Amino acid sequence: MSDTPPESPDFDAMTRDIAEVPAVEVIVTVAVNLMSAAAVKLGLSEEGEKYKDLDEARKLITGLAGLLDASATEISSFHAAPLRDGLKSLQLAFREASIVPDEPGQGPGEKYTGPVYG
Repeated sequence: MSDTPPESPDFDAMTRDIAEVPAVEVIVTVAVNLMSAAAVKLGLSEEGEKYKDLDEARKLITGLAGLLDASATEISSFHAAPLRDGLKSLQLAFREASIVPDEPGQGPGEKYTGPVYG
């Protein structure tokens, strides 16, 4: 074992780094991470069924829908449109993966997006 303490993170440098990132980039990055996590929980990854968890997918899709709804006017349609398309694809995939599909308007995130039809 070494007597030297582990290096602590440089919080000042981390703060400077995050300060340089535009808000739009942060929002889009979070949205893409939510989309990716939801896709995995829907069983859409390479290992499919191994990580499938529709309850978790519902939460992630609803969080994504809320984020996009709240930030749409802030991030411009250039960024929002493809994210909305991705959200709709996830909502449709959720409907297809469900044994008993939700009624239109009751699926994940649909309180923010309105009913999603295939």
